[in-house]
Amino acid sequence: MEVSSPSPLPRWAPTPSPSRPLWRGWLGTPDALRSRSAGGIRPSLGRMMFRWTTQRGAGDSAVAGGADHVVVEDPGVFLTWEDVCVTVAGGGQPVGILSGITGHAGPGEVLAIMGPSGCGKTTLLDTLAGRLGPGINQTGVILINGRPEKLAFGTSAYVTQDSVLMSTLTVREAVYYSAALQLPGAMSAAEKRAHADLVIREMGLGDAMDTRIGGRMRKGISGGQRKRVTICVEMLTRPRLLFLDEPTSGLDSAASYHVMSHIARIAAREAMTVVAAVHQPSGDVFDLFQRLCLLAYGKTVFFGAASDATEFFTRSGFPCPHLRNPSDHFLRIINKDFDEEIVESSKPRRKTAAEAIDILTDAYHSPDYSEKTMNQISVMKQIVGAPFRRREQASFSAKLLVLTRRSFVNMHRDIGYYWMRLAVYLGIGICLGTIFYQVGHSYSSIQARCEVIMYTTALLTFMAIGGFPSFVEDVKVFRRERLSGHYGVAEFVISNTLSATPYLAVIAVISGAMLYYLTGLSRGTDRFAYFVVNLCMCTLLVESIMMIIAVIVPDFLMGIIVGAGVQGVMMLNGGFFRLPNELPKPVWKYPCYYISFHKYAVQGFYKNEFMGQSFPSDQLVEANVTISGLQVLQEKLQVEMWYSKWVNIAILCGMMVVYRAMFFGIVKIAEEVRPKLRGMRCKWCK
Repeated sequence: MEVSSPSPLPRWAPTPSPSRPLWRGWLGTPDALRSRSAGGIRPSLGRMMFRWTTQRGAGDSAVAGGADHVVVEDPGVFLTWEDVCVTVAGGGQPVGILSGITGHAGPGEVLAIMGPSGCGKTTLLDTLAGRLGPGINQTGVILINGRPEKLAFGTSAYVTQDSVLMSTLTVREAVYYSAALQLPGAMSAAEKRAHADLVIREMGLGDAMDTRIGGRMRKGISGGQRKRVTICVEMLTRPRLLFLDEPTSGLDSAASYHVMSHIARIAAREAMTVVAAVHQPSGDVFDLFQRLCLLAYGKTVFFGAASDATEFFTRSGFPCPHLRNPSDHFLRIINKDFDEEIVESSKPRRKTAAEAIDILTDAYHSPDYSEKTMNQISVMKQIVGAPFRRREQASFSAKLLVLTRRSFVNMHRDIGYYWMRLAVYLGIGICLGTIFYQVGHSYSSIQARCEVIMYTTALLTFMAIGGFPSFVEDVKVFRRERLSGHYGVAEFVISNTLSATPYLAVIAVISGAMLYYLTGLSRGTDRFAYFVVNLCMCTLLVESIMMIIAVIVPDFLMGIIVGAGVQGVMMLNGGFFRLPNELPKPVWKYPCYYISFHKYAVQGFYKNEFMGQSFPSDQLVEANVTISGLQVLQEKLQVEMWYSKWVNIAILCGMMVVYRAMFFGIVKIAEEVRPKLRGMRCKWCK
C-alpha cells in the first residue's frame, strides 16, 4: 500500500478545487454578476482558487518533505514576522514600543491583535502594513510568501481607526466614487455601481445610502456607520491582505458581530488574510477569530489559535471564570494600569497584573507554544508564490474625471469652502466701493486708485486662506486614499485645480464687478476682463501656497497662522508700502521682492489702470499741466514697463504651476525618502 508523504503546507492552507477555474477575475462575468444580483443571491466576488505544485529534483521525482520551497500559484498571502522591535526617539534614550514580536497569518483566517490600551496593537499593525511614520525605528524580518514585498494596490488594504471621509457626500456617493477609482476600467459604470450597492448592503448600510456622512458643519451618519463606510471603501477590491484597526469601535455589540462575521465569511470564501487590532470584542465576536496575538506593553503574552488561549491561561494559573467573556478575562489579567488591584489566580496568593504578565510571558516562551509558532513560520517561509502585482485600475483620464467631479460636488456643498468667502467678498466689495465711490480723474484720484488696487490685491487674495480648514480635510482624505493606492498625486493636483477654478472665477467676477464699477476705475470691457483674470489668478495662486502649507502643517489653526505670515511678508514687498527702489537690497529686494506674487499682481493692476489715462497735476506745484498715466507708472510707482501687463498674468500663472509642482514634489519625496530613512535607521539599530 502506497503511503502518501505528509504535506509541507499548514493544515489550514486552501486546497485546490478541480471543478473550479484557477481565477475568476474581479467580479466574474458581467452577465453572471447581473443575474446573481437580480436574483438576490450574493455573488462570490473575486474568488481565488489555488493550485499547489512542489518543486521536483533530479530525475523529475517529487520531493516529499525535503523540498526547499513549495511553489504555489496565486497562494493568497502568507504573512510572517519575526523578532519585530519598534522604538521611537525620546528625549534621551529611544523608547521601546514593541519588543521581539513574532507571529504569522494565513489565507482564510482572521488574526486578532488584542491587549490593553497602549500595548502596541496599532503600532504592530502599522509595522506589518509598512505605514510607520517618521522618527520610528523598526527591526526584525517581515515576509510575504517567503520574501520581503512592497504592498501594492488591490492586493492589500488598510482600514484606519479614524474614519476619514468627505463629509459632504452621501454614503452611496462616497462608495460609488471610490468604486469608480478602484475598479478596472474594463468594467462598465453600471457594473461598478452594482458592486458598490452590494458591498454597502453587506455592511448593513442600505437604509443610510442617501444620508450625508456629515462632519463639523452638519450632522450626518453615526460614528459606527462612518466606520462601516470606511470598511466598504477598502473592501471594494476584495484585497488579498486586509488590515483593520479597531473595526468594532463605535459599533454596538450586534453591529460589531454582523460586521466581523461578514468579514470572516469573506476571508474564508475568498482566501483573504485578515489582521485586525481589536480593543475589547464581545464573546460572539471573539469566537470568529481563528488566531489571537495577545500583547501586554510591547511583549507577546500569547500567540496561537484563539481557541487555545483559555487553556493557556488555565495552565498558567489564571482560569477564566464560568460565564465570563474570555477576551474580558484576558485583558483584565494583563492590564497593569491599575496595578494596585490584584488579579484572580488559582494559586493561594493572588498576583498583581505585572506578576501575571511575567508568568504568562514565560509560559508562552516554553517549547509547547513558541516552538509551535516558529515551526509554522518556517513552513510558511518556504512557500513561493507569484510576487505582488498592482491590480488593474481605472485609467488616468477616468480617475481625473471622477476626482474632478467629486471635488466639484464637495466644494458646491461645503458652505465654508467658497460660499461664505463669496459673502465676505461681496461685503468687502460694497464697503470698498462706497468708501471710494467714483474716485474721478483728479490728481488725488491717483492715490485713491492705488489704494483700491493694493487693498484688492492684499485683502481679497488674503481671504483665500478662508477655505484652508476645508482643504485640510481634503488633504486628509487624499493621504488616506493615496496610501491605499487609489490614485496618484498628479490626479489630485490637477482635479483640485480644475474643480476650484469655476468657483474662484464666480467670486472674482461678482465681487470684482461690484468693486470695479462702484469705485469708477478705468472703463472698458477689456480692462475689466483683465482685472477679473488677475484677481482670479491671485486667489488660485494663494490656494496653491496653502496646498503646500497643508501638506507640511496639517493642523488647520497652525496652517492659517503660517499662511497669514507668509502672505504678510509677501505683502510688504509688493511695491506699495515701500517703493521698489527704496527697499533694502539685501533680502528684501533680492530675492523677496522678486518672489512675491504681490509685485506682479499689483504692477499688472497698475498697468491696466493707468495706461492711456491722463490726470491734471497738483495745482500747488504746477498749474495747467497734465500728467500721463505712463509718467505715473514710471516716476511715481516705479513700475517695470519693459513688458506688458499680460506678461504679469503669465508670471502669476507660472508661479501657480510652480507652487502646485512643489506640492507634488513634497508628497513624492516624502513617499520615497521616508522608507529609505527608516531602512537606514533599522540598519543602524542593528
